Amino acid sequence: MEKRISYWFLLGLIAWGIIILLRRNGIFIPVINDYFTDGITVPMYCYLIEYIMNTVLGYHWKCDLKFVLTSVLYLSLLFEVLCPRLSGDFTGDFSDVLAYSTGGILYYFIKVRPLIAGK
Repeated sequence: MEKRISYWFLLGLIAWGIIILLRRNGIFIPVINDYFTDGITVPMYCYLIEYIMNTVLGYHWKCDLKFVLTSVLYLSLLFEVLCPRLSGDFTGDFSDVLAYSTGGILYYFIKVRPLIAGK
């Protein structure tokens, strides 16, 4: 893994920042507000863990399907089961779990195990 942070990760952070600013100003774009942020959560989480493991801690580790799936499960339980019980700001929505899953599957097939040879 490279020592510098991925442009895709930085774009995801910028997108999240913009969406948070829009929410605070009362501007809600339905699909982006509801599912886009959930869809990029697992890829950003997996990338960040891999970056920390390799760059900060000095390991030579690459996430696999098991890690991606457990990340989907962990984030789903945290944000869709536990957090809604603790705060009214969170909603326990199954479609968010589908967005986490979609993001995780796309991350796995694009970044971890590309279908196109040579990537």
